[in-house]
Amino acid sequence: MAQTASGNFENCMQLPTQRASVAWTFLPHNSTLRLAFFGTFISPSGWVGFGINPDAPRMTGTRALIGFSDASSGRLVLLPFVLDPGVKVQEYPLASRPLDIDLLGSSAALIGGGGGGVEIRAAIKLVPNRTRVHFVWNRGAYVRGYFPGIHPTAAEDLSSAITVDIVAAVAVEREKNARDGLEKVKIFHGAINGVVWGVLLPIGAAEARYLRPIQAVGSAWFYAHAGVQISAVLIGTVGFGLGIKLGELSPAKTSGLHRKLGVAAFVAAWLQAAALFFRPKSTNKYRKYWKSYHHLVGYACVVLGIVNVFQGFQFAENYDSSSYVKLGYCLWLSTLLGLCIVMEVNSWVIFCRKSKEEKMKRQGLV
Repeated sequence: MAQTASGNFENCMQLPTQRASVAWTFLPHNSTLRLAFFGTFISPSGWVGFGINPDAPRMTGTRALIGFSDASSGRLVLLPFVLDPGVKVQEYPLASRPLDIDLLGSSAALIGGGGGGVEIRAAIKLVPNRTRVHFVWNRGAYVRGYFPGIHPTAAEDLSSAITVDIVAAVAVEREKNARDGLEKVKIFHGAINGVVWGVLLPIGAAEARYLRPIQAVGSAWFYAHAGVQISAVLIGTVGFGLGIKLGELSPAKTSGLHRKLGVAAFVAAWLQAAALFFRPKSTNKYRKYWKSYHHLVGYACVVLGIVNVFQGFQFAENYDSSSYVKLGYCLWLSTLLGLCIVMEVNSWVIFCRKSKEEKMKRQGLV
């Protein structure tokens, strides 16, 4: 969808020369073509033209609309011209005359602030069942009275014509937009879930495991752990929803194990979040069972999440940066694992030391 000063159009394309472009909407029920052409002047006293040739992509035979500034008033003028063979060989000046095609309306406006560009708008009724249109455009350096001068004869000025199937082009543009939208959903899905399941959940688990024994931390470990995990679950829900959307947008492509692991991790994460509302008090006899459940489901969720992150990397192999992202994640995960090993050893050292001190106290040796 292209948006211009004159409204929205179903399709747009960059033309191959003169930095020009065109946008259009075709209404098949009445064979009407609404279009907007964008060109640039090569001089303040120059002209810009755009037209349709009923027969071939060439200048001769083109029905054109040419815009230029009126020398007396300075206002932008848009006039119709028919480019017959005599104009090409300069037998006579190019004079304005009514078009012999069904032109429903036309207008022009300066764009770009400084007046360097022009937008030419038109609505044309085409021959029914004929969707191949020959667009022709060009520009010149001067206008004498209301007679546009000859255009430059550089290679790009002599090849300013193209044939477009306006219906097929719309279909191609829609398919391209659909692919672009799908790619954006993939990127957001991968980024969100990579951060949630591959980073936040392991950090939250590590906080509970290694900050809790530190007396100086007090109860802050619990709020840090709960805050990270709840945030991860909420954000992960967004990522899970994007995954569901991906499945709808590309039903032919099955994700197999990746989808199953994703569903399992998502369910486990919400079971963990829901368990907070049923957490028994420390004096309750069922507290130990709750803790066992919480640890089991929590670690399972972390493992499922990390495994599924690597599964997700398989679907990102078409992206140039995927290998660097995977390498970065492996380095981060290795660093986290190394820190966990160090803290695990330290925790066991502290645990053994305390056990030894308590044993010596019971034996009266301290």
